[in-house]
Amino acid sequence: MFFIEVLRLILVLLGALAGMELGHHVDATPAPVVGMVLGALVSYVAGGILGRYVERIQAVVVDRFAQRIPPGELFAGTLTGIAGLLLAAAACLPLVALVHGDWRYAAAAAVAWVLTWAGFRLGMAKGRQVVAAAGLSRILAPPIEPPPGYAVLVDASAVMERSLLVLGRAGLMVGGLVVPRFVVDQLQTLANSPDAVSSRRARRGLEALEALREHGVAVHIAENELPEIDDLDDRLLEITRRLGLRLLTTSGALFEGARRRGLVVTDLRRLTDNLTPDYPPGEQLLVDLEREGSQPLQAVGYLPDGDMVVVNDAAHMVGRDGVVVEVLSTRKTSQGLMVFAKLSERRSNAVHQPVTQS
Repeated sequence: MFFIEVLRLILVLLGALAGMELGHHVDATPAPVVGMVLGALVSYVAGGILGRYVERIQAVVVDRFAQRIPPGELFAGTLTGIAGLLLAAAACLPLVALVHGDWRYAAAAAVAWVLTWAGFRLGMAKGRQVVAAAGLSRILAPPIEPPPGYAVLVDASAVMERSLLVLGRAGLMVGGLVVPRFVVDQLQTLANSPDAVSSRRARRGLEALEALREHGVAVHIAENELPEIDDLDDRLLEITRRLGLRLLTTSGALFEGARRRGLVVTDLRRLTDNLTPDYPPGEQLLVDLEREGSQPLQAVGYLPDGDMVVVNDAAHMVGRDGVVVEVLSTRKTSQGLMVFAKLSERRSNAVHQPVTQS
């Protein structure tokens, strides 16, 4: 209310002055007084409406700035923006003094805006370094929670990697997970995609996050979207840099990008290889056959952890649960382990029943 009343007072003063000025152009003695009163009344009403509207806009803008921009980077961006403005003023003085014509003011304004915005963006990009150089790290860039070195930041490929859940269940993720909001949105989009494999893996990843919470692992959804960065990999790397966390991924491109930027990153592919279940030829598995395979007479099923099982000569058993199959071979793919099998001619008491994730 204080902001609205002060703005209204300013507008009332301006309205009264404008009304009095208009009244001087009317050939009547009370015209300036009448114009001043009418101008004040109109401005009083308009000031209240405008003040409330501006206050709502300010609240939205401040809220978005508070959520998306760390205080250290906002401070650094403001400092370098002011430095850019001063530099622009010095550069434009000769232009305004020596060049004639009204266009010089527009040119000076353009130069000032470009240099000010460039300075602001530079300060935002180097915010932590500027704050540290100014000795204000404790005030403007305090340690984040959870502390760097303990929590890990994950991308969509890491969330869909089953070894992430293995680590959480083993109690090795004491600092918890940080998952950017746009990564969750990406997983939800994949979960609803027509591609059966991608959809299954994405749903498994979202379920894994809930399972990790149930096992006491803190899963924090980071709302910092960074909409100004279009590329999702660049956006993820920038969030990793800003938070100072370790990045977990199975993406080779993202891993190399993090290494080039000097970020701490772990490739879960090697860990996945070490944690991959060993299904030697001849071992029996229980599989739910869900659909026909790409080759004639093949049936496809999935193990509880999401690995695909391709069974020869089993198309007639599609739709059955708990089918006993015998492993022929396995092959590692970018989407997990693929098991090739055949229908078992014998039922052993040592049928392997993989444990589910939930």
